[in-house]
Amino acid sequence: MTDAQLARIAKALADGRRFAILEMVAATDGEVACKRLVATFPVSQATISHHLKELATAGLIDVRREAQQKFLRYRPETMAAYLAAIGRRLPGRTRARRRR
Repeated sequence: MTDAQLARIAKALADGRRFAILEMVAATDGEVACKRLVATFPVSQATISHHLKELATAGLIDVRREAQQKFLRYRPETMAAYLAAIGRRLPGRTRARRRR
């Protein structure tokens, strides 16, 4: 994963509302309709669209258009690759540090 891809995903995940949208899409088995997100979150349709564009650009969701409706699907492979890259760059300790 390139530095640009890592940064794009980190930016997409940094926004609390965007993360909540991603959680909802990821919790759905299959696809979720965009109109369901608009009905769930107390923001405008334009704001939801902006967040979806950021998530799609980061590769975290796929967007499928059918007539006037958009359907969203979570891409767990992108999140797995992101977490693996972060794990390689910021390796955790094998033992927890004790506080004194």
